[in-house]
Amino acid sequence: MSETTEQEPPVLWLKAVERSYKQGEAALDILKGAEFAVWPGESVALIAPSGTGKSTLLHIAGLLEAPDAGEVYVSGVATSGMADSDRTRIRRTEIGFVYQFHHLLPEFTALENVMLPQMIRGLTKKEAKTRAGELLGYLGLAERLNHRPAELSGGEQQRVAIARAVANAPRLLMADEPTGNLDPKTADHVFSALTQLVRASRLAAVVATHNMELAARMDRRVTIRDGLVVEL
Repeated sequence: MSETTEQEPPVLWLKAVERSYKQGEAALDILKGAEFAVWPGESVALIAPSGTGKSTLLHIAGLLEAPDAGEVYVSGVATSGMADSDRTRIRRTEIGFVYQFHHLLPEFTALENVMLPQMIRGLTKKEAKTRAGELLGYLGLAERLNHRPAELSGGEQQRVAIARAVANAPRLLMADEPTGNLDPKTADHVFSALTQLVRASRLAAVVATHNMELAARMDRRVTIRDGLVVEL
């Protein structure tokens, strides 16, 4: 992290977050006062085995799930006490999501898939088309704009999914195993595109991955141990 980055407020800050689930009569404690922050332009790898709370942490950080205790700040705003509608609005405007499977709409072209979230937000078709074309071009897909997902390779599909996730200029990007379905060479290409975009747009990115080689190229690496987020 640069000195300037450290002086800025974090885009995401989990403060003393707790989360447990009922398992029969017993409570299964997943997060026990977890603390975690990510700053603008910073990429953080989340490396944790299944069952340690990785998905729970991602869901809480992405406002898909509320913590039992503690607070989640997004761009300095406390979110835990918000109504569902307000949390949904922040998810739409401040947070982008990329998953292991691309979830692109099969009947639409790459360009249209990236235009749609912008038009839902209120941009005109012309504005959405211009930004979608720029994003896809930046990610090396200028020749594939009018191809539908089935006509794209796995790496191309994931790059379209990344473009769609950042189409509305969120401040935070949550990615869950975004290269998990890809061969090593394609994964490397997609990962490079993702980190380049993070730095260029000053996004804060949290990327869950089992790929230690890719994780090593990120700004920081964290894991979950005994319900806490620990630096590696």
